[in-house]
Amino acid sequence: MQRPESTERASVPPRLEEIFAEVQEDLVSVDEFIRDKIDSNVDLIQKTSRYIHESGGKRIRPSLLLLVAKMCGYTGARAKYYAAVMEFIHTATLIHDDIVDEATLRRGRTSVNSLLGNDVTVLLGDYLYIRSMGMAIDLGDLRILKVICDVTLRMIEGELLELTRGGDVSVSEEEHLDILKRKTAHLFAGCARIGAMLGEAPPEREETLAEYGLNLGMAFQLVDDILDFTSDEKVLGKPVLSDLKEGHLTLPVLYLLREDPEAARLISSVLAEKVLDADVRTDILARMKKHRTVEASRRIAERYVKEAKAALDPLPDSGYKESLLALAEYVTERDR
Repeated sequence: MQRPESTERASVPPRLEEIFAEVQEDLVSVDEFIRDKIDSNVDLIQKTSRYIHESGGKRIRPSLLLLVAKMCGYTGARAKYYAAVMEFIHTATLIHDDIVDEATLRRGRTSVNSLLGNDVTVLLGDYLYIRSMGMAIDLGDLRILKVICDVTLRMIEGELLELTRGGDVSVSEEEHLDILKRKTAHLFAGCARIGAMLGEAPPEREETLAEYGLNLGMAFQLVDDILDFTSDEKVLGKPVLSDLKEGHLTLPVLYLLREDPEAARLISSVLAEKVLDADVRTDILARMKKHRTVEASRRIAERYVKEAKAALDPLPDSGYKESLLALAEYVTERDR
C-alpha cells in the first residue's frame, strides 16, 4: 500500500513501560548494579560516569536480554548482571561516537566530550569498555564472554568502516547497511543470544532469537536515521539533520543521491565543510520530499521489523513473546 506524502505516523507507538512490564523490577536492579559498578576512587570517573548514567536512555538492550532469558526459562540473577554489562558497552560506544562526530548534545544534555575534551572522554570510554569486560569475566561463563568480545569487535569494525567509508557519496546501500549491522545490530543480536544462552535454549532457538535481535537492531538504527529528518530537536535530544552535518550518510540521503544526481554537490559540500546553513537545509529537505526518500527508507526498516517478527513465529506463545513482538512495533513507530 502506498504511503501518504506526509512522513508523520498516524498510530501511537506502544509505550516502553508497557512492553517491559514483565522485566521492570529486574531493570531497577540493573540500574542499581550499574550505579554500584561505576563507583571509583578517581573522582572524575565517578562524577562523569554518573552524569552519563543519569542522562537516561531507553534501556532497550538490557531489556531485550532480560525478556529473552525469561522466555527461555531462566530465573537466576546473572541475567541482570549481563544486562548491565551490555548497557556499559553501549554507553562506551556512545561516548566514542560523540568524540568522532564532535557532537555537542547527547540525549538532550551537553555531551561529555564538550564538557571535558576529547582526551579525557576517550579514556573514559576505554574505562567503561574494560569495566564491562571485567564484570563479564567475574561472571565466569567463557562462552558468553566470547559473545561479548565478538560483539564489541564488530562494533569497533563498524566505527572504523564508517570513518573510512561513511562520508563517501559513492558508498553503496549494501556497504551502508553492513556498517549499521556492525555498529548497532550485532549488539542487539548479542543481547538476545546471551538471554537464550542463560536459558540453555537449544542451538536452533538461540540462532532464531539472535536473528530476531539482529533484525530489530537494523530497524532501530534505520529509524534513528529517519528521525534525523522527521523529528524535532526538543523530542530528539539533538539538532535535527545533525547526522549529515557530522559527516554521516544515512539511508534517506543515499536514496536522494541515487534519485537526484544534482544533490551530490550539496551533500558533498556539507560533508566536507560540516556546515549546514538554512538555505542548503531547505533545499535538501525539499529534494528528499520530492523523491520520497524518507518513505523508501522506512519501508526498509519495516522489512527488517517483519523479519524480526517472523523469526519469533516458531516459538510458543507467551507474555514474553508478546513483549518482543510489541518491541518490534515500537521500533518503527517511535518518535525519538
